[in-house]
Amino acid sequence: MLNAEGVADPENRKRKLNSEIANGRLAMIAIMGMMFQDGTFGTTGPEMWMAGSAFENELGAQAPLGYWDPLGLSKDGDAELFYRRRCTEIKHGRVCMIAAMGYITPEFSRFPGFCSPSAGVKFSDVPNGLAAISKVPATGWAQWFIFCGLLETYGAKQLADNPPGKLQGGELGFGPSQYGRLGIYKGDSISDPEAKKRGLNSEIANGRLAMMAIIGMFYQDGLTGSAWGDWALYTDSPLR
Repeated sequence: MLNAEGVADPENRKRKLNSEIANGRLAMIAIMGMMFQDGTFGTTGPEMWMAGSAFENELGAQAPLGYWDPLGLSKDGDAELFYRRRCTEIKHGRVCMIAAMGYITPEFSRFPGFCSPSAGVKFSDVPNGLAAISKVPATGWAQWFIFCGLLETYGAKQLADNPPGKLQGGELGFGPSQYGRLGIYKGDSISDPEAKKRGLNSEIANGRLAMMAIIGMFYQDGLTGSAWGDWALYTDSPLR
């Protein structure tokens, strides 16, 4: 029945007319989305999200999404770019895992003594989270930047002929030294191929989770003043 005039029951007719209007609105949004997707990616199918790629069998392609590249950054098959992005992903994941632990640990334990004897700042005086930025002296932050720079340029380098995430550090006059399992200096690597693959996939997955976790902690800390969510302190919450 295409004509609502033929519906005798007033309530039934009202429901069908409302349904037509609602479905029409949904269809207008849907067709615009399809046109945008088709114009941007050349397809309106799910392959936009899980497109085949030269890298779909690489580490990090895990269930349920498999190789997930919604922006199509690796559709060109550029192995050099993929290598650089994978190295960057692993590095960021490792940093974020440390950062997440850095948010949690001071809630339970802190170093004794002074963070800066010259400025009279004790470790117990430094608050947890984003508030610490204003409390740590500038020379302390400078030391961190120098330390990270030394790791980047000398202590933990990613060489182009090594797999992503496998770092090397120079020993003065004695050539390169390897970091083994769990990043242990001169440690042994995992010999079992399946166990190694599982461990590397776990690192990537945990790093991705840590990146989301630390951003969530930053966001919550910025809104409430605490990474642990005392939302009573967020008086501007739209949920109030």
